Amino acid sequence: MKILEVKTRAKEEFVDITPLVQKAISEDEVKEGLCIVFIPHTTAGITINENADPDVVRDILYGLRKIVPDNAPYSHGEGNSPAHIKASILGQSEIILVKDGKLALGTWQGIFLCEFDGPRTRKVYVSVHKK
Repeated sequence: MKILEVKTRAKEEFVDITPLVQKAISEDEVKEGLCIVFIPHTTAGITINENADPDVVRDILYGLRKIVPDNAPYSHGEGNSPAHIKASILGQSEIILVKDGKLALGTWQGIFLCEFDGPRTRKVYVSVHKK
């Protein structure tokens, strides 16, 4: 298992970590198998979505803000309940097939670290399993 460290720059942002995950696969020399990407944080998530048009990420963040407003009467004393809720909606892991030594993603797909309580330094675990 590899542990990646990713520095986020904003309170909310999506960071495309696809190249970092692909590098981990290449270093393990896996030609075919599974790649598990997991984030061990409660205010950040992992998702797969379009990485070609940055408007998609902006729209996802906009939609999440509409669903989970910052100014609702939350009980959690730290004030970051929206971050916890958004992270739970997106989830903390993805499993991606590996074929011919590469992530078997669609043409427009990328793997994103989803920051909801930044800026921070986040850990991402990448575990690659050979077929």
